[in-house]
Amino acid sequence: MLSLIEKQLEQAGLSLREFSELLMRLLDYGVICRDESQIEQQLYDRYLRLEDLVHDYLQLIGLRVLHDRRFQFLRVVPPGAVVPGMEEEAGFEQSQAFRLRLNQNEVALTLVLRAQYDKALREGAVDEHGCVMVSLETLGIAMQNLLKRQLPDQLTERKTLFRRLRQLRLIHLSSDDQLGDGDTWLRVRPMIMSYVSDDVLSTLLGDDSPAVGGSESDDVESTGSESTDTESDQQQAVQQDSVQPEPEQEPDETDQAPTQATAGPSLFGDLDDLTATDTESEASNSVTEEGK
Repeated sequence: MLSLIEKQLEQAGLSLREFSELLMRLLDYGVICRDESQIEQQLYDRYLRLEDLVHDYLQLIGLRVLHDRRFQFLRVVPPGAVVPGMEEEAGFEQSQAFRLRLNQNEVALTLVLRAQYDKALREGAVDEHGCVMVSLETLGIAMQNLLKRQLPDQLTERKTLFRRLRQLRLIHLSSDDQLGDGDTWLRVRPMIMSYVSDDVLSTLLGDDSPAVGGSESDDVESTGSESTDTESDQQQAVQQDSVQPEPEQEPDETDQAPTQATAGPSLFGDLDDLTATDTESEASNSVTEEGK
């Protein structure tokens, strides 16, 4: 099998090390957004040259890749997950492997971000990258209206919350030091649509009509049972259908040289016990600059 992989890599003009770097990044972080950093731009472009090979390799362990060619992002989907934009996979319906675990604050913020994204879609307020701009003040008001919750008052807790969603590439925030200011703006990425289905969103909004962006069949998870507690009803729909990314901080785009690997949480470990680690340059899968 290795010789077959090496033959395909030779045809693509890439080394086994470059292939390994791409796979480790996908397994550790679960997402790659081309516009996030120069490192992720290199990895995304590398994926385009190895798409079939990566697909076949990950398929052996039941993983799939959601590839949005328009907005240029990749998301690794765990076995049996039902994700908007992807066909359901037979044979893994009961699998809980590689599932993401989010706390209630993270689930609540994800739901509200999805609602704000849908609102911007309806108003046509989407940029060329598929992102929408939302102020922190607007998020706080929407969270109170939809879920009767508030953003964390403590700046440290708020930073942790938004850093988590930035790791999932659901948002882009220039600096989390500004999270104490209600006038701070952030970008909500189109990847948010693959985390919260239209049916879940419609239930959240109390709207029987399908939301913008997909059909009723594009569920993240079934919402069959009715409940008065909307957030409780939909927490698993958000948290379970994503591969666990390795916690990180905002990458430094200037650091493209390889760094020494450090011990960190693994995709194959206990997903409930993962805690934050150091910056991206200290993560277990630092990517070398292509062409060297």
